[in-house]
Amino acid sequence: MRVGKRIICGIMAGILFMVEPVSGYGMMREGTWKKDIRNQIMEIQQMQPELTPYTGPEITAPSAILMEASTGTVICEKNADEPRNPASVTKIMTLILIFDALQSGKIRLTDEVMTSAHAKSMGGSQVFLEEGEIQTVETLIKCIVIASGNDASVAMAEFIGGDEGTFVKMMNERAKGLGMEHTKFIDCCGLTDSPEHVTTARDIALMSRELITKYPQITNYTTIWMENITHVTKQGTKEFGLSNTNKLLKMATNFEVTGLKTGSTSIAKYCLSATAKKDGVELIAAIMAAPDFKARFKDAVTLLNYGYGNCRLYKDETPPELPKLSVTGGKEPEVELSYGETFTYLGLHGEDFSGVERELMLEESAKAPVKAGDQLGTLRYRFNGEEIGNIPVIAARDVDPAGFSDYVKWMMGWWRMRGEEV
Repeated sequence: MRVGKRIICGIMAGILFMVEPVSGYGMMREGTWKKDIRNQIMEIQQMQPELTPYTGPEITAPSAILMEASTGTVICEKNADEPRNPASVTKIMTLILIFDALQSGKIRLTDEVMTSAHAKSMGGSQVFLEEGEIQTVETLIKCIVIASGNDASVAMAEFIGGDEGTFVKMMNERAKGLGMEHTKFIDCCGLTDSPEHVTTARDIALMSRELITKYPQITNYTTIWMENITHVTKQGTKEFGLSNTNKLLKMATNFEVTGLKTGSTSIAKYCLSATAKKDGVELIAAIMAAPDFKARFKDAVTLLNYGYGNCRLYKDETPPELPKLSVTGGKEPEVELSYGETFTYLGLHGEDFSGVERELMLEESAKAPVKAGDQLGTLRYRFNGEEIGNIPVIAARDVDPAGFSDYVKWMMGWWRMRGEEV
């Protein structure tokens, strides 16, 4: 769409430049037209995101990205900021909000959810919930993850948000918080054909990363190949089989497939967010608008193989032991230290990280009051003579300022020690 606009503007500019003036006034207007056209072309170009040259392996999908999960490093991308319809990949954000609600205690896996008439009316991929049917939150999660149930998604949206519209507003707010700059959700399941319901390969990777890193228990569901649920309705009780739409789970690969979500409509074509693990590295391959369902899986495997063939993750599991740091004017003379995070670094060229050097730099002392989390030093990492990153060294607990009674106790202790020495 973007390229088409530029071509049209270029043609218009060329036509107007060939118009011959019929008078001096025409000469003036011709110059004005040229200036206006140039300005319009520049405005359109500035509105569009810059296209990064694709340097990854050959794939058929017009838009894709490969990201490492722990660091968020982009390994390769192809038109990753082009807005497109994501179809059921939308449900990744729905799942994030479900697990947010579980974590906060707003809902529980055992809570019972009643299907509304609106939820039952959903077409597309569904698990055929009946109006008034009751299922647990955990069962509906399985229906969403495994079978991509639109009816289950809407039922959960209504359960958490009160209605789907309110839930969709929550989805868009969550997307903003993740930096998903080119995303707008219109529904909670991706069934809509609205041209406003869009996201990008990069934004899909961002929300996929949030789901799998913040809620790693999602793999308890995304790795299920088949499972039955039980419908209990006025018509009686019957079993219904769920079959995973992510066929990567059954494909022979040299990495462990962990998820995540498929999606397809006539507008979106074939989309996929594929997640995998190998040698401690977790990768996300987001595919949009692949020409057919086989192509999206083939493209994902191609990208993941490329990533695992080139990426090496350095993770410092055993950083240097930290001493206690002296505290001036505190109730206690020292404070314990800890590392604010675990250092990780992704190499993109098959590096051997055995030569990584570490340098611990601490303050000479801290001044009370000290609050847990205050940065009191840095652990720096160097590789091949260059710094590749650092992590903060922080206070492990609070140290309050010393009061009058503390000084009295210290003086009494000091005089007692002097008396013993005499």
